[in-house]
Amino acid sequence: MISREPTLERLAIARDLLLTPFGLDESHLTRALAEIRAHRVDDADLYFQYTRSEGWSLEEGIVKTGSFSIDQGVGVRAVSGEKTAFAYSDDISEASLLDAAHTVRTISSAAKSMRVKAGTPKIASARSLYPGMDPIATLDSTAKVKLLETVEQLARARDPRVVQVMAGLAGEYDVVMVARADGTLAADVRPLVRLSVTVIAEQSGRREMGSSGGGGRFGLAYFDTARIHQYVDEAVDAALTNLESRPAPAGEMTVVLGPGWPGVLLHEAIGHGLEGDFNRKGSSAFSGRIGQRVAAKGVTVLDDGTLADRRGSLNVDDEGNASQRNVLIEDGILKGYMQDAMNARLMKVRPTGNGRRESYAHIPMPRMTNTYMLGGDKTPEEIVASIKKGLYATNFGGGQVDITSGKFVFSASEAYWVENGKILYPVKGATIVGNGPDALTRVTMIGNDMQLDSGVGTCGKEGQSVPVGVGQPTLRIDGLTVGGTA
Repeated sequence: MISREPTLERLAIARDLLLTPFGLDESHLTRALAEIRAHRVDDADLYFQYTRSEGWSLEEGIVKTGSFSIDQGVGVRAVSGEKTAFAYSDDISEASLLDAAHTVRTISSAAKSMRVKAGTPKIASARSLYPGMDPIATLDSTAKVKLLETVEQLARARDPRVVQVMAGLAGEYDVVMVARADGTLAADVRPLVRLSVTVIAEQSGRREMGSSGGGGRFGLAYFDTARIHQYVDEAVDAALTNLESRPAPAGEMTVVLGPGWPGVLLHEAIGHGLEGDFNRKGSSAFSGRIGQRVAAKGVTVLDDGTLADRRGSLNVDDEGNASQRNVLIEDGILKGYMQDAMNARLMKVRPTGNGRRESYAHIPMPRMTNTYMLGGDKTPEEIVASIKKGLYATNFGGGQVDITSGKFVFSASEAYWVENGKILYPVKGATIVGNGPDALTRVTMIGNDMQLDSGVGTCGKEGQSVPVGVGQPTLRIDGLTVGGTA
């Protein structure tokens, strides 16, 4: 069997799903882009997408719901200066394509726009970070139901205090094709799976919850027996720990963040502030600070869309640019921002492979992929041992951040009170309040245990959601405000 180069293979799959069934080929895309270029625009693109998704959920011992959907369509965009004209349709046809192209070219009335030139047709080269498979087909329906029932059985067998188990299994097969006015043609085939586990434990009339799960860009075989045991154990352990929790103390104190998923605080409090649109507009606390110290020495933050099989990774972004490993902060110095094509052009820098959109019905914008902090030289044990009085937070729930001021509020779903270097007891109701740029300068110890999250992150921005990854080592941050219930 002769296999094609991965980039050509992805283009072939995209053509077979998004062009050929509708009587289209590359000549129709060229004609539509020419229609947009007939007036002065700075950029234009066509974004075709086919998405097949499936979800199963278990509750009260039975698989209660199963869903399956197919969505497809095309988004047509013209960009002039800072203005974007956008139209989309779930009808993929030559008529719809040309109608949308004619509609969006009206933006070109801005006299300052350049007429974007038709480039030489070129296929965007890209690495192959994940298999171009349909993950939904990697297990049959009977096996998917059995997987969820196994979660239920293992959780209840683990401890008699477990009174409720909820589990969800999701798979998505996403195929995209991007045609740009400069002649770029790119495609990607994106598998995505996720297993989530939530348990409720009860003791002496008190109920507490714990959760776990994971996933990434691969097939459902990833969720083998060992992986299911791991998720169940983590969820049950978290619930049982919370049964023993006490009200959290409040005040300004040292906070130690655990590795992995607590990097969601880094994502929200710092990552969004490093996206190009906020910095171009001057609304980020990091605006105009390239080359300046914005964090303590030793703090290096990256956004990396090139990690194999990761939830936030992309072979190409949603504008056809190859994903990159972008160093945002290096040893405390701000090095750059995450850019899509429009903001990069306006800021006179190169795109960084961070142009992302939720679907063909949305415009792209600068978004994170996998955002994480590199590790340091301290062991987690010596970092916890260094706390005189403070909080050790190992898991987080929701949070909010104000991009302009950098202020954030996060709730810890699993945390412990520490005195004189000893973990004394779990606490409940701890919220961590701070300012992202300021918090970076208060990092005093960085662990050697950098971890990425298990593959559960979804980021929301301006009404659009995209899958992302986060990560960090154990961190000690001095002088954060903790809001408690004590």
